[in-house]
Amino acid sequence: MRFRHPDGSTVHLAYCTNVHPAETLEGVLAQLRDHCEPVRKRLGRDRIGIGLWLAKDAARALVTDPAALRGLRTELDRRGLEVVTLNGFPYEGFGAEVVKYRVYKPDWSDPERLAHTSDLARLLAALLPDDVTEGTISTLPLAWRTPFDATLAEAARTALTTLAQRLDALDELTGRSIRIGLEPEPGCTVETTADAIAPLTAVGNDRIGVCVDTCHLATSFEEPKTALDALTDAGIPVVKSQLSAALHAEHPHRPDVREALAAFDEPRFLHQTRALTSGGLRSADDLGEALSGHALPDTSPWRAHFHVPLHADPAAPLTSTLPVLQDALTRLVGGTVPLTRHLEVETYTWQALPPELRPRGRSQLAEGIAAELTLARDLLTDLGLKELP
Repeated sequence: MRFRHPDGSTVHLAYCTNVHPAETLEGVLAQLRDHCEPVRKRLGRDRIGIGLWLAKDAARALVTDPAALRGLRTELDRRGLEVVTLNGFPYEGFGAEVVKYRVYKPDWSDPERLAHTSDLARLLAALLPDDVTEGTISTLPLAWRTPFDATLAEAARTALTTLAQRLDALDELTGRSIRIGLEPEPGCTVETTADAIAPLTAVGNDRIGVCVDTCHLATSFEEPKTALDALTDAGIPVVKSQLSAALHAEHPHRPDVREALAAFDEPRFLHQTRALTSGGLRSADDLGEALSGHALPDTSPWRAHFHVPLHADPAAPLTSTLPVLQDALTRLVGGTVPLTRHLEVETYTWQALPPELRPRGRSQLAEGIAAELTLARDLLTDLGLKELP
């Protein structure tokens, strides 16, 4: 979906296909047929944007077979889908029964992360619509926090510097500008937007910036205006933003609140949980850890890294952090000039919701994703952007 910003530029809205994880090219093509096109039809649009997730094997198949890449581009066009952004954070195995800490491997000290992201950049340059010259890729925020010493940090900096050089060369060769955004996430070396400033300043190339995920922003209790103004002041570009919402528990000491939170404690994904106290941020690596131990005080509100559907607040006594998303979006695209032009709804946890909230079959999932995109569209038009055909 495309929108005209008051400054005349185009802002793109997509949804991320990591909600339909596929490891192979055949699986990706099935995604387009079984999920993405039905979402488009429910929206009544001739064209919608998708943020493709291409796992290692799918990406390698496309890089090594130009005919397969042309076939993917043809299939996207035929189904009314366009790609201006990729999710390059998960490497493989995102559909596994247990993902947890595996999603952070390989990290940016491992040469395979550079090789994979370079592949993704080449693929995105070939998949961009004919009238679009800029693409974006979100990626791991360097690494999970441990172990990550000075030697590994230097290896990561070198890899990102090399990637920036490759992106420069790709631009010269294709006329397509691809940028990469480190996605701050709780528990990682770059946990917050503030943590991103020093390593990205060290890289010193505006092709490498930040992907602001509004669920992660909220989970770490970052205030959107403060966070985004600090990035702007430091000259760090917001390459893209993922529109997502976290779980919020105002009174975690209450038994009914803890029971409600426990329904979201599931075994597949990591749900980092945070509490903001007068002494600073307190952390638990997973929701179950927060509920079962004493990692977090229960006298302050908790937020958990669980991407809940944008259009549907969890039942009381829980809420979502949708207001944080709204505040961030106002700062991102509500000004005279947008801070980013690539927005991506990323609710990958539909099938990890408590059983009574999960969609029953493809049709209900498509309806839910379409409802999220409709909400995002309404937020954008309320900010003065005009939806384009």
